[in-house]
Amino acid sequence: QPGGRVRLRHGFVIECTGFEVDADGNVTQVNATYFPDSKSGTPGSNNYKVKGNIHWVSAAEAVPAQVRLYDHLFSDPHPDSGDKNFLDAINPDSKKTITAYLEPCMKEAKAEERFQFERHGYFVADQVDSKPGAPVFNRTVGLKDSWK
Repeated sequence: QPGGRVRLRHGFVIECTGFEVDADGNVTQVNATYFPDSKSGTPGSNNYKVKGNIHWVSAAEAVPAQVRLYDHLFSDPHPDSGDKNFLDAINPDSKKTITAYLEPCMKEAKAEERFQFERHGYFVADQVDSKPGAPVFNRTVGLKDSWK
Protein backbone atom coordinates (compact mmCIF):
# COMPACT_ATOMS: atom_id res chain seq x y z
CA GLN A 1 0.00 0.00 0.00
CA PRO A 2 1.26 3.54 -0.61
CA GLY A 3 3.52 4.65 2.22
CA GLY A 4 4.46 1.08 3.13
CA ARG A 5 8.14 0.19 3.36
CA VAL A 6 9.93 -3.10 2.74
CA ARG A 7 13.53 -4.16 2.28
CA LEU A 8 14.56 -5.85 -0.96
CA ARG A 9 16.67 -8.87 -0.01
CA HIS A 10 20.37 -7.91 -0.26
CA GLY A 11 19.25 -4.49 -1.48
CA PHE A 12 17.65 -1.27 -0.40
CA VAL A 13 14.58 -0.19 1.53
CA ILE A 14 11.81 0.95 -0.79
CA GLU A 15 8.59 2.84 -0.11
CA CYS A 16 5.50 2.26 -2.21
CA THR A 17 4.27 5.44 -3.91
CA GLY A 18 1.47 3.80 -5.88
CA PHE A 19 0.54 0.83 -8.02
CA GLU A 20 -1.32 -0.18 -11.17
CA VAL A 21 -3.90 -2.94 -11.58
CA ASP A 22 -5.31 -4.77 -14.59
CA ALA A 23 -9.00 -5.21 -15.46
CA ASP A 24 -9.23 -8.17 -13.05
CA GLY A 25 -7.82 -6.18 -10.14
CA ASN A 26 -4.40 -7.89 -10.18
CA VAL A 27 -1.45 -5.68 -9.31
CA THR A 28 0.72 -5.41 -12.43
CA GLN A 29 3.16 -2.72 -11.33
CA VAL A 30 4.35 -1.23 -8.06
CA ASN A 31 5.83 2.26 -8.10
CA ALA A 32 8.34 3.00 -5.37
CA THR A 33 11.18 5.19 -4.24
CA TYR A 34 14.32 3.81 -2.67
CA PHE A 35 16.54 5.17 0.05
CA PRO A 36 20.18 5.27 -1.17
CA ASP A 37 21.57 5.04 2.39
CA SER A 38 19.62 1.85 3.19
CA LYS A 39 21.68 -0.78 1.30
CA SER A 40 21.84 -4.02 3.27
CA GLY A 41 25.05 -4.39 5.25
CA THR A 42 26.04 -0.72 5.15
CA PRO A 43 26.26 1.59 8.19
CA GLY A 44 22.85 3.06 8.99
CA SER A 45 20.94 0.58 6.87
CA ASN A 46 19.01 -0.57 9.94
CA ASN A 47 17.66 2.92 10.66
CA TYR A 48 14.55 2.18 8.59
CA LYS A 49 11.42 0.53 9.99
CA VAL A 50 10.09 -1.98 7.44
CA LYS A 51 7.19 -4.44 7.32
CA GLY A 52 9.37 -7.26 5.98
CA ASN A 53 11.93 -8.42 3.45
CA ILE A 54 11.06 -9.27 -0.13
CA HIS A 55 12.97 -12.01 -1.93
CA TRP A 56 13.04 -10.95 -5.56
CA VAL A 57 14.57 -11.51 -8.97
CA SER A 58 14.73 -9.04 -11.82
CA ALA A 59 11.76 -9.51 -14.18
CA ALA A 60 14.01 -8.57 -17.10
CA GLU A 61 16.65 -11.20 -16.26
CA ALA A 62 14.65 -13.99 -14.56
CA VAL A 63 14.94 -17.48 -16.03
CA PRO A 64 11.80 -19.64 -16.21
CA ALA A 65 12.29 -23.14 -14.82
CA GLN A 66 10.08 -26.15 -14.29
CA VAL A 67 9.93 -26.98 -10.58
CA ARG A 68 8.45 -30.20 -9.25
CA LEU A 69 7.05 -30.10 -5.73
CA TYR A 70 6.69 -33.54 -4.18
CA ASP A 71 4.57 -34.35 -1.13
CA HIS A 72 3.52 -37.56 0.61
CA LEU A 73 2.35 -40.24 -1.83
CA PHE A 74 -0.40 -41.26 0.59
CA SER A 75 -2.78 -39.05 2.56
CA ASP A 76 -2.97 -41.68 5.32
CA PRO A 77 0.16 -42.71 7.27
CA HIS A 78 -1.11 -46.33 7.26
CA PRO A 79 -2.75 -46.69 3.83
CA ASP A 80 -3.05 -50.47 3.88
CA SER A 81 -3.95 -51.15 7.52
CA GLY A 82 -7.14 -52.98 8.39
CA ASP A 83 -9.66 -53.27 5.58
CA LYS A 84 -8.33 -50.19 3.73
CA ASN A 85 -7.56 -50.19 0.04
CA PHE A 86 -4.26 -48.32 -0.29
CA LEU A 87 -5.38 -46.89 -3.64
CA ASP A 88 -8.04 -44.88 -1.81
CA ALA A 89 -5.30 -43.14 0.17
CA ILE A 90 -3.27 -41.87 -2.78
CA ASN A 91 -2.63 -38.15 -2.37
CA PRO A 92 -3.75 -36.36 -5.57
CA ASP A 93 -1.40 -33.50 -4.67
CA SER A 94 1.69 -35.70 -4.21
CA LYS A 95 3.32 -34.03 -7.23
CA LYS A 96 2.76 -30.48 -8.43
CA THR A 97 4.67 -28.91 -11.30
CA ILE A 98 5.01 -25.14 -11.37
CA THR A 99 6.97 -22.56 -13.32
CA ALA A 100 9.36 -20.57 -11.15
CA TYR A 101 11.43 -17.56 -12.16
CA LEU A 102 15.02 -17.84 -10.99
CA GLU A 103 18.33 -15.99 -11.00
CA PRO A 104 20.01 -16.03 -14.45
CA CYS A 105 22.87 -18.27 -13.27
CA MET A 106 20.38 -21.09 -12.63
CA LYS A 107 19.82 -21.70 -16.35
CA GLU A 108 23.20 -23.44 -16.48
CA ALA A 109 22.59 -25.75 -13.50
CA LYS A 110 24.12 -29.16 -14.07
CA ALA A 111 22.28 -32.44 -13.52
CA GLU A 112 22.30 -33.48 -9.84
CA GLU A 113 23.52 -30.02 -8.73
CA ARG A 114 21.83 -29.07 -5.45
CA PHE A 115 20.41 -25.75 -4.27
CA GLN A 116 18.42 -24.19 -1.46
CA PHE A 117 15.55 -22.06 -2.72
CA GLU A 118 15.06 -19.59 0.11
CA ARG A 119 11.87 -20.15 2.10
CA HIS A 120 10.92 -23.16 -0.03
CA GLY A 121 13.38 -25.96 0.58
CA TYR A 122 16.14 -27.93 -1.05
CA PHE A 123 16.12 -28.81 -4.73
CA VAL A 124 18.20 -30.80 -7.19
CA ALA A 125 18.53 -30.31 -10.95
CA ASP A 126 16.83 -33.29 -12.60
CA GLN A 127 19.35 -35.75 -14.04
CA VAL A 128 17.21 -36.56 -17.10
CA ASP A 129 14.99 -33.59 -17.91
CA SER A 130 17.17 -30.61 -16.93
CA LYS A 131 19.14 -29.13 -19.82
CA PRO A 132 21.33 -26.00 -20.11
CA GLY A 133 18.95 -23.12 -20.77
CA ALA A 134 15.89 -25.18 -19.74
CA PRO A 135 16.38 -26.19 -16.10
CA VAL A 136 14.12 -28.62 -14.24
CA PHE A 137 14.35 -28.88 -10.44
CA ASN A 138 12.92 -31.45 -8.03
CA ARG A 139 12.25 -30.56 -4.41
CA THR A 140 14.04 -33.03 -2.15
CA VAL A 141 13.15 -31.52 1.25
CA GLY A 142 10.71 -28.76 2.13
CA LEU A 143 11.63 -26.32 4.88
CA LYS A 144 8.45 -27.10 6.82
CA ASP A 145 8.44 -30.83 6.16
CA SER A 146 6.14 -32.59 8.62
CA TRP A 147 3.49 -35.29 8.45
CA LYS A 148 -0.02 -33.80 8.50
